[in-house]
Amino acid sequence: MNLLYLVMFFLLLNCFATAQSLIRDSCKKAAAKDPKLKYDFCVKSLEENPQSKTAKSLEGLVFASTKNAVSKTTSLKGMVDKILKDDKYEVERPLRDCLELYTEAIDSLNQSLDTVKSRDYKTATMLMSAAMDAPGTCESRFTKRIKAVKSPFTKENDVLFHMVLIPIAFTNMLDMK
Repeated sequence: MNLLYLVMFFLLLNCFATAQSLIRDSCKKAAAKDPKLKYDFCVKSLEENPQSKTAKSLEGLVFASTKNAVSKTTSLKGMVDKILKDDKYEVERPLRDCLELYTEAIDSLNQSLDTVKSRDYKTATMLMSAAMDAPGTCESRFTKRIKAVKSPFTKENDVLFHMVLIPIAFTNMLDMK
């Protein structure tokens, strides 16, 4: 019985080591192709994601990283909702714009998962790229006003931008195969 537990332990350990190697190798290749993609950020965001740890292929990492970006976008959308409900911000219009942008980004990212499943990588990349525009456009809604105001989401939008960049880079790598 102890031998069975020992074998299971090593199999599990090997699985995590393989996933970690896949994550690091994929992030390294992606960062080499896109200077905006930060290797350390890529590895950290994927290693913190339980779904990434079970990925057995680059496509599995696309799914995990896309779902990770959906989760972050949903979180940002919730932050906007809370600020609007609490009525604690001086300007409402940019908040409403960001809410719409995040909603559209979530839809685009979810649609991209379906196109990756069907191996339509060009459409998936296009949908992900549309989602990647949301953080920057949201920021500009605050700063490009007659009376510019500070966005409450600058840090989170930067993180989201880089989170969406990961599945785009990975999908481009799939498209090259």
